[in-house]
Amino acid sequence: MTLKDKYINPLTDFGFKKLFGVEPNKELLIDFLNQLLPSIHQIKNLTYTKNEHLGSSEYERKAIFDLYCESESGEKFIVEVQKAKQNFFKDRSVYYSTFPIQEQAKKGDWNFKLAAVYTIGILDFIFDEHKTQNELLHTVKLKDQNGNVFYNKLTYIYIELPKFTKSDNELQSKFDKWLYVFRHLANLQNRPVVLQERIFKKLFEAAEIAKFTPKEKEQYEESLKYYRDLKNVVDSSKEEGIKEGREKGIKEGIKTGIKTGRKEVAKEMKADGFSLEKIARYTGLSIEEIQKL
Repeated sequence: MTLKDKYINPLTDFGFKKLFGVEPNKELLIDFLNQLLPSIHQIKNLTYTKNEHLGSSEYERKAIFDLYCESESGEKFIVEVQKAKQNFFKDRSVYYSTFPIQEQAKKGDWNFKLAAVYTIGILDFIFDEHKTQNELLHTVKLKDQNGNVFYNKLTYIYIELPKFTKSDNELQSKFDKWLYVFRHLANLQNRPVVLQERIFKKLFEAAEIAKFTPKEKEQYEESLKYYRDLKNVVDSSKEEGIKEGREKGIKEGIKTGIKTGRKEVAKEMKADGFSLEKIARYTGLSIEEIQKL
């Protein structure tokens, strides 16, 4: 494979880790996270920690790219990109959020005070239940029956990237700019005027493929190939589903049309005084159906 793009795709495993998962670039991750976090949990510095609990299966390791980090003041963050929809995705998010909670346990006399835990998902798909909604940012907390926050130290933040459709001249907030980068970086040839801040200058420099070592280019090619293969599988599944649905709809439509036509014939025969038995024999409708006409 020959790399023709100027910048890497941040939704690939290699691209995500290269931009956000290495010490020299952690400023990028801090800036992005601070667009999502409340003022009381703004990050000044963070450290990367082991994420051996995350991505236990081969599928998860390839389709879900994650970082596990901790802020200077103790907050825990799971940051992940998920390319393809997964069964029980929300269950999985809750399950993995329990690990940074349990790791805070202290031996001996402990008062159970916990640091906040955030799970942040950058999703390259839309939740089925959100397909008719325009909102792309979902912040979820534990709430009581009246909708009041019961516990404010456990937060799930999901971003549905496909819903972000702004062009570069429509970008307003820093959050808009970051989402634009996630969606369009791999297709750009130059840094847009609206992304001239120092943080984006650093990101574009880190993302330039020409500056990679031969080994990094090889790793990126492999990661990009898997990304495209997975995308093709997902897109093909969607097309097959649409085709199947369309064919099923046509068949159902024909069935409905035939039945409607039979009812119209039955109505006319009934009006002309034909017996119910004869109408049933000619139309295929039951006597009960004919009586209701």
